[in-house]
Amino acid sequence: MPRFTTSDGLSLAYEDAGQGLPVLCLSGLTRNARDFDFVAPQILAGHRMIRLDYRGRGQSDWAEDHLTYTVMREAQDALELMDHLGLDKAAILGTSRGGLIGMGLAATAKDRILGVVMNDIGPVLEAEGLDVIMGYLGIHPDFPDFDTMAQARKVAMEGQFPGVPLERWRKEVTHTHKETPEGVRLNYDPKLRDAVVEAGAAGDVDLWPFFDAIAPLPCAVIHGLNSDLLSTATVDEMKRRNPELIVARVPDRAHIPFLDEAEAQAALATWLEQLS
Repeated sequence: MPRFTTSDGLSLAYEDAGQGLPVLCLSGLTRNARDFDFVAPQILAGHRMIRLDYRGRGQSDWAEDHLTYTVMREAQDALELMDHLGLDKAAILGTSRGGLIGMGLAATAKDRILGVVMNDIGPVLEAEGLDVIMGYLGIHPDFPDFDTMAQARKVAMEGQFPGVPLERWRKEVTHTHKETPEGVRLNYDPKLRDAVVEAGAAGDVDLWPFFDAIAPLPCAVIHGLNSDLLSTATVDEMKRRNPELIVARVPDRAHIPFLDEAEAQAALATWLEQLS
């Protein structure tokens, strides 16, 4: 993967493929460029697809100061990547954490973005979903290999993601973990957990103004109907505040949809058409 250096000296990895209108793909909290493998064929059909490994994740450098693992610093990194690539503007496809970054960019650098997709994230984060995230964040799993981990994940997730084949879960676990002689380990900085805990100590932030800042740019939300992080009530309020919002409600998916579901693909197609 190519790399660039941020203003505070970290070397971050990214991918840049395809031609056309640039779509900057920003992944989930513990995730990386591989988050978008399942949707890549749709994006690359006529668009330039740029994927960033956040600081401390994937193939990017880990930060000496874990307190730089914040939404706003990662938003700055995204802008610095755009500068590195000579891009004045880009559309943002944000999964979970990436959607929060998209809202942050809408509020602070709206002149740099063309539109935002939020994959199973909104201005209200449900406590149940946050508890689930904290249950695994920064903790090495206790599995000897990917096959064992994938089998366990399929069993654990069957109620929320019914019918997802084992091979899909195996691909998923390889995106955020690595096999070592000691067993499966995280492929991101475990101190990300400390950063999230310490950021939470600052108190809740009202994210509705950040969402409102996106309008009138093309915007879509993709909601896994089994999600424990994004509620139907929040999606309904998002639609009330922004009647032009494209809404995809994806059955048999929780946090997060893979983005190759029919409902997600239809919403993305509409959003990409509006960008053009």
